[in-house]
Amino acid sequence: MAEIAAKNYWGDSWRDVQSLGIPAVIFVFTQLIGGLPLLPYVLLRWHSDDIFRYACFLSVALFASVLKVHLPGIKATMSVNFLFILVGILDLSYSETVVMGCLGGLVQTLWHANPRPRPIQWLFNLANLALSITAAELVFHSKVAAGVGFRWPLLIAAAATTYFAFNTISVSGVIAMTEGRNPVTVWKECYLWAFPYYLLGALIACGVSAVNRLVGWQYALLTFPIVYWIYRSYRTYLGRLEAEKKHAEEIAALHLRTIEALSLAIEAKDHTTHDHLRRVQVYAVEIARELGLNQDQMNAIRAAAMLHDIGKLAVPEHILSKPGRLTPEEFEKMKIHPIVGAEILDRVQFPYPVVPIVRSHHEKWDGTGYPDGLKCEAIPVGARILSAVDCFDALASERPYRQALTPQEAMKALIADKGRSFDPNVVEVMERRYIELEEMVHSLETERKRLDFAPQVLRPVVPSSGFAEVANDAEVRATSFVTSIISARQEAQLLFELAQTLGNSLSLKETLSVVAIRLKQMIPHDAIVFYVCQDGLLIPEYVHGVDFDVFSSLRIPLGQGLSGWVARNERPINNGNPAAETQHLGTASRVSTLQSALCVPLRGRDCVAGVLTLYCHEKNYFTKEHLRMLLAASAKLGVSVENALQFEKAQSTASTDFLTGLPNARSICSHLETELSRVRRTKTPLAVLLCDLNGFKKVNDTFGHLTGNKLLQGIAAGFKSSCREYDQVGRLGGDEFVFVLPEMTKENLAEMEKRLSRAVQEASRSACPEMIVSVSVGSSFYPEDGTSGEELLSEADRSMYDVKGKHYSKAEAVS
Repeated sequence: MAEIAAKNYWGDSWRDVQSLGIPAVIFVFTQLIGGLPLLPYVLLRWHSDDIFRYACFLSVALFASVLKVHLPGIKATMSVNFLFILVGILDLSYSETVVMGCLGGLVQTLWHANPRPRPIQWLFNLANLALSITAAELVFHSKVAAGVGFRWPLLIAAAATTYFAFNTISVSGVIAMTEGRNPVTVWKECYLWAFPYYLLGALIACGVSAVNRLVGWQYALLTFPIVYWIYRSYRTYLGRLEAEKKHAEEIAALHLRTIEALSLAIEAKDHTTHDHLRRVQVYAVEIARELGLNQDQMNAIRAAAMLHDIGKLAVPEHILSKPGRLTPEEFEKMKIHPIVGAEILDRVQFPYPVVPIVRSHHEKWDGTGYPDGLKCEAIPVGARILSAVDCFDALASERPYRQALTPQEAMKALIADKGRSFDPNVVEVMERRYIELEEMVHSLETERKRLDFAPQVLRPVVPSSGFAEVANDAEVRATSFVTSIISARQEAQLLFELAQTLGNSLSLKETLSVVAIRLKQMIPHDAIVFYVCQDGLLIPEYVHGVDFDVFSSLRIPLGQGLSGWVARNERPINNGNPAAETQHLGTASRVSTLQSALCVPLRGRDCVAGVLTLYCHEKNYFTKEHLRMLLAASAKLGVSVENALQFEKAQSTASTDFLTGLPNARSICSHLETELSRVRRTKTPLAVLLCDLNGFKKVNDTFGHLTGNKLLQGIAAGFKSSCREYDQVGRLGGDEFVFVLPEMTKENLAEMEKRLSRAVQEASRSACPEMIVSVSVGSSFYPEDGTSGEELLSEADRSMYDVKGKHYSKAEAVS
């Protein structure tokens, strides 16, 4: 017979009953109301022709009830007790049969049950048995059945069929309702196979009844070995079924693990994080379940979520890793990956439709997607789900060219594209459940160990200059295969981009800023500083991140602090204490709040050109792998820094006036052309001033050229301090200076002339015993006085000579 096994949700309280759900509760109580009253009815109408015979049959039936087998796929058991119920229908009274069947069912329910069944469960089993036995009795003794020609063998077969149907259909129904499954599917999978055993039991029951009537009931009891044979055949069949099921599950699990391992390798080649796959899979499967897809479609989506980007193996690395918008040609190359992925997976011959999903996961609802331009329902439903989920995850994940959006922002972007790029039904499900699915993804991530996690080994800090551990280059940390793939790809990409940057630029600041961006992708950190060696000091040439003001103000002597020690000893330091960088300044200096530093020397051709230092808030944060990658980058960077320094020095010499340090005539004219290009675009004003010193020749003649040079240097410094930070002043030659002043109008000119005159007076008082120098200032304005540099300089020169003429005319009149 069949019965429901122990379930946690069954109980003897109203709360346990409520947990079944309304349909199951109604079904269970209908069974109880219909079946349980039959028990007192049969006891009140008890009848037995031979009580000793009944006791013997009851004992054997109870023993047979212990011989039970567990059914695959559900929490239920079956025993051979049904055989004695059929014998009772043939040879015992109705009361005896019901009591024997119900007591046998009770033994089956309680014998070695783990966990122990609750009252609602065994009450349901008793009611079900009473109803099934009563129905079988009615069929066997039915005059209608006999009237249509049924005789004794057919009547017992009909009774066995009736008992099987009532017993198994009831149990299948309540199991299906409590587990949310299809009752017909549950019945077919778990009970239909047992029907031939019930017919065989009917045949055996006929034989037992015949022996009982011909030679006596004691001989009929000798048929018990047949009962045991049925039990053993049950167990053997179910054991083989369970073994085959387990083997199939193991193969399926192996298949899935193989898919996952391959997909992780693909993900490591394409993305900076492989949690993408897990997130996409969880979202896609849950949305598919919400939309009511069948099991094959669910399996297809589960596999496609892991393998949808396998075609990117055919896309060049530099396109996959490009930190920005693809060119039309690059995008055309990227568009082949769904086709290539479908062709690769077609060779696997999945038993469910994975290939169409992978091929179409970049199709759009309005038909503007690729590769086939499918639209609306023509796109496979799995591809529609994957398209929306993949886009949501991409928006919510950080990329080199943008910050990650919050889930709420990503969801708004999807909703805005609903009906154009994405299936409205899929987006509506996501909108309703994305918060719940996010929590589900996060719970999965915390439960499983991240594949890219490598435990940090905490070692005591061994001072090599009183503050840090010197790294051992040969030590390499243990890491997972995914991290190895990601690191190898990132390292190759970093070195390639560095080689391009360092080969194309001689600008030190440009070079350092680009390198800093690449390193941020490769080695996460909170601050980065490039120190350059100049005259026995480390000067911070590029600073970005936390404690900017602390590091940008440093001037570290070689040998002092972490970076100074690295520069002098030409050896790297890993996880040093950043507080050591300011120790040479004394206790009054401000100390960095960061906790660990990774410093490597930047070697030039003959000596150290500088030091590259990364800082982090977390103590002992940097690993040996970080150090190895940074050393690989620094090997190319040192010579580039040295070249850039030499280039800037040569460029400065070529564009700077040696005496005053101001831009020379060539440099200031070049700057003027640049500013003119800018103001033409912005439609803003620009002024050009030309200054000439009055009486400067007298200074040289009276006090000598050294005093004249000192005066020019003082005036140059005064002119520079009189300007705004975005103004430019240069020396044309001799005692002539030119100013390029953006945003300067005629209304502000008088104030500017006063500042310049004051600067000349202060410099004169400092350099000369006598006040014999003044300044004449000529001006021109864009666009009123000219639109080119030559026109503006010419007008300013004319204006300056007008002012100068007036000055000397006035001087002559006074004399």
